[in-house]
Amino acid sequence: MKVTNIPFMAMRKIVAIFSITLILISLGSLATKGLQFGLDFTGGTLVEVTYDEAPNLDDVRELLGKNGYGDVVVQNFGSSTDVVVRMANSYTPTLGDEVLSTLQSDGTNKVLLQRSEFVGAQVGEELREQGGLGMLLALAVVMIYVAVRFQFKFSLASVAALVHDVIITLGFFSIFEVEFDLTVLAALLAVVGYSLNDTIVVCDRIRENFRIMRDTEPYDLVNESINQTLGRTLITSLTTLFVLVVLFVAGGEAIHNFSMALLVGIVVGTYSSVFVAANLLLALDVKREDLVPAPKEELEDDLP
Repeated sequence: MKVTNIPFMAMRKIVAIFSITLILISLGSLATKGLQFGLDFTGGTLVEVTYDEAPNLDDVRELLGKNGYGDVVVQNFGSSTDVVVRMANSYTPTLGDEVLSTLQSDGTNKVLLQRSEFVGAQVGEELREQGGLGMLLALAVVMIYVAVRFQFKFSLASVAALVHDVIITLGFFSIFEVEFDLTVLAALLAVVGYSLNDTIVVCDRIRENFRIMRDTEPYDLVNESINQTLGRTLITSLTTLFVLVVLFVAGGEAIHNFSMALLVGIVVGTYSSVFVAANLLLALDVKREDLVPAPKEELEDDLP
C-alpha cells in the first residue's frame, strides 16, 4: 500500500482548538442538560404482553402514544409475538391492565398480559454508579498497560485521547437528547477498546521509527508514522462503519442507540487516533531517549 505524505502535524494547532471546542461544548451540555437516562437508570414500569400474531412495533408505539403513554420503549422479547413495553409512568397495580386495554382497543390481534412490574430507582442508581466505576477502571487499566508496554508519556497521551472520545460521545447524546441506557454504556466501553487499538497501532509505529529513523526530528517522525498507519486505520474504520450503518438502519429499536453510540464513537476515535494522541505526544515533548536507552560508555581499563 502506497504511503501518503499528508502533513497532519502541521494542522495540530487547528485540531487542538477544534477538539477543545468540542469538549467544552460537550461538558457544557452535560452540566446544563445532562443525559436523558433510560429506565435502566431512572426506574419505571415494565409490561410484557403476548400477541396471537406478530404485531408491527411501530403501530404499537403509535397506539400507546395516542392514548397518552409518552416516552415508551416497545421491543420484542424472546419471540416476534412477545412484546415488552417499558415506560416512565409511576407504577400502579392497575397499570398493566390499563396498557392491556389500550393494546386490545385496536381489535386486530388478541393480546394477553404476562406480567407488569416496577423497576425501582434504587436499582437504576446502583447501575449508574457501577457503570461509571467500570468506565474509570477501564481507563486506569489502559493507562497502566500503555505505561508498561511503551512509556509514561504514551500512557498519558493514550488515556487523554480516550477521555476525549468518551466526553464528546456523551456530549452528542446530551445535546441531541438521545436516551442513554445500558446498551449505550456498553457501546462506550466498546469505543474505548476500539479507539485504544487504533492508538496503540500508531504508538507502536512511532516507537519503532524512533529506533530506525535516528536522524529524524520527533515532529517529522510522528507525522511519518501517522502516514504509514493511515491506510490500516481508514480501512478498519470504514469496514466497521459499514456494518454499524446497516445495524443502525435495519437493526430495530433494541439496538438503535447502541449502534448510534458506536457510530459516533468510532468516528471520533478514528479522528483522535490520527490527530489527538500524536498531538499530545509532541506537547509532552516525546524524544528518542524516552524509548531508546542511551548507549553505555565503554569502561576504561583500570589495570596497570
